[in-house]
Amino acid sequence: MDILEVFFLAIGLSMDAFAVSVCKGLAMKKISFQKAAVCGIWFGTFQALMPMIGYLLGTRFQKYIEIIAPWVAFVLLAIIGGEMIWEAVRGEAEEASDQTDVRTMFVLAVATSIDALAVGITFACLRMRVLPWGSQLLNVAVSVLIIGAITFCLSCAGVKVGNVFGIKYKSRAELAGGAILVILGLKILLEHYIG
Repeated sequence: MDILEVFFLAIGLSMDAFAVSVCKGLAMKKISFQKAAVCGIWFGTFQALMPMIGYLLGTRFQKYIEIIAPWVAFVLLAIIGGEMIWEAVRGEAEEASDQTDVRTMFVLAVATSIDALAVGITFACLRMRVLPWGSQLLNVAVSVLIIGAITFCLSCAGVKVGNVFGIKYKSRAELAGGAILVILGLKILLEHYIG
């Protein structure tokens, strides 16, 4: 997986956090950079932390799943992406709350980053080529930093979008994020068989 693929993966993964941030912004009467940054920090940190945990868990089982690694990556990304698409199409309204206390944000950050844990497991199965040099662990570390930074930015933007435009873009963001993840999974699978 190269840097461009990691960039698109980060966008796809961050769409859940973006959607929740839109809901947060919708509920806020007045937003500030501080409120937007709180959402960005929580979501960005967990979106970076979970793939690293997944990678560390995945390396313990790597020798068992190395042969089927492309299929593991495809299935996990297709399930995560498919679920995001299903939620977007179903159009369930999330409860809008402006709460940014530790308990609320922790629960939301974990909930929106569980899929990133599964993606981290796929990192253990794939050769990461984000940097032209360096170990696999260094490439994964740079990848999770990219994921965290993009999630931070999109979450901050989501608060503003929600406050200004309301819920209009939430389902579109989830739909786009799901499609990106499914396409990346398919690309990984095809690259394994086509070369």
